[in-house]
Amino acid sequence: MKDLIGDVLDMVKSQGASYGDVRVLRRRSEALEAKNGKPETIAATETEGFGLRVLVDGAWGFAASSHLNREEMERVAAQAVAIARASARFKAHDVQLAPQDPREDTWASEFEENPFEVPLEERMDLLVRATQELQAGEGIKVAEGFLQFWDTEKTFASTEGAYLQQKIVESGGGVVATAVSEDDIQTRSYPNSFRGNFATAGYEYIRGLDLLAHVPRLASEAAQLLTAQVCPTKETTLIIGPSQLALQVHESCGHPIELDRVLGQEASYAGMSFLTLEKYNDFTYGSPIVNIVADATVPGGLGSFGYDDEGVPAQCTDIVKEGQFVGYLTNRETAPVLGPEARSNGTARAESWNNIPIIRMTNINLLPGDSSLEEMIAGTEEGLFVETNRSWSIDDRRTNFQFTTEWGRLIKNGKLGAVVKNPTYTGKTPVFWGNCDAIGNESEWRMWGTPNCGKGQPGQTMHVGHGTAAARFRKVNIQGA
Repeated sequence: MKDLIGDVLDMVKSQGASYGDVRVLRRRSEALEAKNGKPETIAATETEGFGLRVLVDGAWGFAASSHLNREEMERVAAQAVAIARASARFKAHDVQLAPQDPREDTWASEFEENPFEVPLEERMDLLVRATQELQAGEGIKVAEGFLQFWDTEKTFASTEGAYLQQKIVESGGGVVATAVSEDDIQTRSYPNSFRGNFATAGYEYIRGLDLLAHVPRLASEAAQLLTAQVCPTKETTLIIGPSQLALQVHESCGHPIELDRVLGQEASYAGMSFLTLEKYNDFTYGSPIVNIVADATVPGGLGSFGYDDEGVPAQCTDIVKEGQFVGYLTNRETAPVLGPEARSNGTARAESWNNIPIIRMTNINLLPGDSSLEEMIAGTEEGLFVETNRSWSIDDRRTNFQFTTEWGRLIKNGKLGAVVKNPTYTGKTPVFWGNCDAIGNESEWRMWGTPNCGKGQPGQTMHVGHGTAAARFRKVNIQGA
C-alpha cells in the first residue's frame, strides 16, 4: 500500500498538483441498545476507502472511492486533479498552506480490553439487566440502555513526504429512565444525556461506568421530578455540574473559536462567530480564573489522536488564558490568516474517507480551578445547581444561548434544597463567562465525550471531548421551561 500511495502521489504531481495527500481509512463499529429489559438493536458496520485531495493552480480538488486498487486510485487521482483545475477558474484567491514538517510515524490509542472481543452476550446482558432494574422503579415507563464502539485505522501520506499510520479505539454508553404521570414526562440519564459518555478507551471504560450501581438513584430522581416544583424565574447564582458544563463549553467556547467559521466558510450551514479577527489577542472572554485549551493529547479524550488529517501532530493550544482570548482552532489553510509565522494547531479532521478535512474541535477543556463543588455550594447564599442537559439553543454567532437541564436543586444558605423541574438558564457568552467566580479543582475534573458534533456541507459528525469540573456563575437569569 505504501508503494501504491507513493505512485499515486507522484502521478498527481506530474499532472500539475503543487500538493496532494491521500487518506486511507478502515473503520468497524458496533451499537447495542436495550429497552424495557429486552434487546432492541444490534448494529454492526464496516467501512473502507480512501480520499485524495490535491492543490492545482491554487484551488482544491477532492475525490474518493471505496475500492483500494491501483486502477481505481489512479482514476480517482485524475478526477481530483480535474476538479481542482475546474475549481481554479472560480477561485477568489490562491490557497496557501502553512508549512509543516512531514513525518513518518505510527500511533495507537491506549486500551486495556478490546470491546469487540468482549462477548456480545455479555455486553447486551448488561443493558438488559440495567433496563429491567430501571423499569422496576416507581413511575418509570421507559428504560433504555446504549453501548457503542469504534475501531478506526487510518493511513495518511502527502507529496511532502509524510506517511502516518494510526489506530484509535473508542467506547461509550449510558442508561436513561423516563418517568410518566398523567400530566408530565421527566427523564434522568447516566452518565450523561444523549446516549451517555464516550472516551478513547476500551471496554474497561464501560466497566468503570458501573451502570448497574447507578440505576436506583436514576429511577428515584426521575420519579421525584414528576412531583417537583417548577424552577422559579429570577436572577441568581448558578452552579453548573460537570456534564452540563461540558456542553456549555462545546457550544459557547468550542464552536466560536473555529477559524473557518470566523472567516465565513460555515455561514450558510451553522452560522459564523462573534470572535471576529480584531478580537484575536484583544478580547476579554471571561473572568481571570477562566482558562481554556484545545488539547488533542489528553489520554482518553474523545478528541485525542496522534495526528490530524493533514499530518499535523496533536498538540495543546491556549484558547483563553486568564480570561483573555488568545487562540483559534486552525488548519494549514486558515493559519496564515493570523500572520506569516502562524502554523496549524492540528484540528483538520474528516468524518470518514469520503469527506474532506475541515476544522473540528479536539478536546476543548476548561482547566481546573482551586475550589470544590461542596465549597461552591457552601459559599452560595441563594442559587441553583443544575446538571445533565435536556435541550439547548444558541444563535448563529454563538453569543445568546438557552439551556434546559434534567436536574436542578435550589440552594439556600449554603445548602442544597428542593428539587426543581425543567431548570432553564440563559445568557450572553462573554458576560456569562465574565461572571464565573469559582471552578472545581483537579480532583473533580474529568473528560466528557460527544460523538455526534455536526458541522460542514455535506454534513459531517465528529468525535470531540471536553474536560470540566463544576463551576459557579453569578447574576444568571433562570426560569422553568
